[in-house]
Amino acid sequence: MKAVPIIFKEYIFRFRKRSGKDEIFDILRKKFVAFTPEEKIRQQLIHYLIFDLQYPKGLIGIEKGLNVNGNPRRMDMVVYDRGGSAFMILECKAPSVNITQEVFDQAAMYNLTLKVPYLAVSNGAITFCCKIYWEDKEFEFLSEFPKIN
Repeated sequence: MKAVPIIFKEYIFRFRKRSGKDEIFDILRKKFVAFTPEEKIRQQLIHYLIFDLQYPKGLIGIEKGLNVNGNPRRMDMVVYDRGGSAFMILECKAPSVNITQEVFDQAAMYNLTLKVPYLAVSNGAITFCCKIYWEDKEFEFLSEFPKIN
């Protein structure tokens, strides 16, 4: 497997403490959210996609719900193309979580419903992105994130 070499810059985040708990401001949801290890990775990826890769803010969805085999699930991030179709699913894990086949299977399960062409998983230290070829039932690991259509 090829990892996407992401070096997160020193992005500027807004923090606050509320009721004794740390929160970070999410520029997409436009509100403070609990600052967990997974949320830290999500916020770094959001900033990376917007500020480094120039993905438009309006094309990134956070914690989008869907049904998988009749069960409600929530995806960490979905990127849409300019036509409004789901383009990429991103699954965010805490830095302490190893990126294993099980983690990929979780993201792939979401993709059975959406059938997006790109799937990415990151724990901040390691990020994998793959292109899915639905017709051929194959996939290929990429060395960078795809350009947005």
